[in-house]
Formats: sequence, C-alpha cells, structure tokens
Amino acid sequence: MAVAPPSYCFVAFPPRAKDGLVVFGKNSARPRDEVQEVVYFSAADHEPESKVECTYISVDQVPRTHAIVISRPAWLWGAEMGANEHGVCIANEAVSTREPAAEREALLGMDLVRLGLERGTTAKEALDVIVSLLQEHGQGGNYYEDASSCHSFQSAFLIVDREEAWVLETLGKFWAAERVTEGVKCISNQLSLTTKVDEEHPELRSYAQSQGWWTGEDEFNFSQVFSPADDHLDCCAGKDSLDKQEESITVQTMIDVLRDKASGVCIDSESFLTTASVASVLPQNRSLPCIHYFTGTPDPSRSIFKPFIFVDDVKLVPKTRSPCFGDDDPAKKEPRFQEKPDRRHELYKAHEWARSILESDQEQGQQLRKTMLELEKQGLEAMEEILSSSEPLDPAEVGDLFYDCVDTEIKFFK
Repeated sequence: MAVAPPSYCFVAFPPRAKDGLVVFGKNSARPRDEVQEVVYFSAADHEPESKVECTYISVDQVPRTHAIVISRPAWLWGAEMGANEHGVCIANEAVSTREPAAEREALLGMDLVRLGLERGTTAKEALDVIVSLLQEHGQGGNYYEDASSCHSFQSAFLIVDREEAWVLETLGKFWAAERVTEGVKCISNQLSLTTKVDEEHPELRSYAQSQGWWTGEDEFNFSQVFSPADDHLDCCAGKDSLDKQEESITVQTMIDVLRDKASGVCIDSESFLTTASVASVLPQNRSLPCIHYFTGTPDPSRSIFKPFIFVDDVKLVPKTRSPCFGDDDPAKKEPRFQEKPDRRHELYKAHEWARSILESDQEQGQQLRKTMLELEKQGLEAMEEILSSSEPLDPAEVGDLFYDCVDTEIKFFK
C-alpha cells in the first residue's frame, strides 16, 4: 500500500469563526474499501481494577467514562474522530518522523482519540490523558486491516473544546503541544509545530540531542528536529482553503472545505478515499449545545452531513453500526487479518447506490445530488434555529435527531 495521503483536521476560533462559535472539522483518508461506522456510547461507571480492551492491548479502566460519539474504522476499538458530552472534540493524524514507528502492538493513535474523549472533560484534560497513556503503554501496531504488511505511524492530534485547542504531536512516548485560542489551525500528516511549544515531554530535548538531531545551541524547532529529511514543511495546504474564506467561517464553510477535491483536502485516489468526515460547532456560550455533523459514508462531496446533539436519552442508531463478529473477528485473532469480513452497515450499503448514480454524473446524478444537499440544508437550518433560539433546548426533541436523519437518508436512497 502506498504512503498514506494527507488527511486534514481544522479548527477556527472567533472572530474568524462566526457568532462566538468554535468550528472543528476532519476528513479521514483511509484505504478505499474500509468502512467507517458512527457509534454512540453512553457514560458509564466501571468496577475498580477493571481493564478496557483497546484494539491490540488492554489498559486500566477509569471509574467513570463520559458519553462519546465517534467515527471509526469498523475493525478497531478506537476512533479517527469524535466528540464527548462535555464539548471536547479530538481527531488523529498518522505522521512520519525521524523515529520509525513501532510495529510492536501497543496503543494506536486512534485508541488514544477514544481514550481522551472518554476521560477528558476539557481539551487540556484530554491531552494529559493521552500523554500519560503514551508514557505508560507506548504506541504501535498496524494502522490498516492488512495481513500482508504492517503500516505503523506516529500520531498527531487536534484536541478542541469551547475555549481552546491543543495541537499534540508525538513520536514514541515523546511529545510536544501548542495551545491555540485564535485564528485558524490545520494539521495534516506532517509535523507542524515549530518554535512555539507550550508543553512538552520533560526529556524531549535531551532525547533529540542524544540522537544527534539537535545541537542544543540552535533554537529548538520541533518539526525541523524530528521530521524525516525528505519531508517538505508546507504542512497544511488545507489551511489555505480555510484562510482564503473572506467571510466568517461557519459550519457550512467547514463542510465546503472538507468537500474540496481540487485543494486535495478531499481525497479520492486509486488506493485511498475520504472514508468519513465530521464537522462540529462548539458555542462559547455554554448555555447552547455543541452540534456534531457526521457523514458515516465515504466521500463528503457525495455524502450528507447529519447532526448529533448530546442529551441524556440518545436513541441508538444501529443503521450506522457495522456487524459485530465478536471473538471470531479476524482483527482480534492472531495472526491478524487473515480474511476481511463484510463490515458494511445499512447506511453504507444504501449510500453505495447513491455513489454509483452520482459517479455516472448524468441527469439523474445531478438531480440526486441536489436533493441530498436539500436534505442536508434542512438539517443545518434546524440546527441554526436551535443556536439562535432564546428558549432552552428540549432534550426530548433532539434525542432521536441523528437516528431520524439516518433513517430519512436511507429511505430516500431506496
């Protein structure tokens, strides 16, 4: 398999983002045939000394985990991206560094996304969770459901809440992080931190010196020190797409950027595809709800972004959940990935029909796209009303919001 193409994560803060909203977005570029599911897990209490089984290893469980909604490759435990009930959003990027990533099975970057969401009530708390787990367990293992080769990477994260974002970049157990509170930030599949490092592993600089990567005399520039020699440090072409927006950035702006194939933000190549996308709106006014829009289907330019709001009684959505194979899952048995089961969920199957029509790009395809965008627009306008209303949110009205949107989409495709 070719080197992973750039996937992109974005955040925009007021005043670049509109009306006191923090806007977050992520495209997940993965192998073309990989299915992503959108799954909700309610908050839960756990027995003392219990363990949680991640993709490859188990780690100690905490007394309580927060409610989360995640988009994840259906074969693994973690998440490419997601949000929790406290308004924390996290997305992960696979990065290459001078330090080769471990093939030994440990925590995947995607496991750390989910663990951060389950355990952090703020972006900073989630960052602290991730770096302490990195220190204890390390990162490593195959990023793809592929028996023929181990594709292992280091990890970068964009961790966002209503107040701030943290860019966390890692190699092995070492890490550096930058706090962001204004403007636009984008991360991709290259290291992006330079001389502004707000927190770091206590031995990061001495490690760089011991490897001969930094003299200790020059200014410490994280990406220059740790990037592979052949990396071009133009990190985020995607940032240009967001920067050139003349008006205030809204969730619609973010969705448009995620759909942009010309800029390379939306991947559609021979081996890789944007297999799922998310856009989130986090109002800085805490009386307003955070709203998370998931596709649950490949190629955002041919998908519908559907809203999700956390309330106490969220209706589960089995139609975006892949079949469960339990202990017989080839991803759980060693040697791993000896076969690939059919992981398509009901929404994915319905959407395959739509993609085939849209790709033919004839009159029927154009009509279908127009209707899909109209469906999406209705959802966006209804959410706009919630954010601009002076009335408190009625949880009963939005508990089945995502369920209803998925149901409508499937009926429409049929």
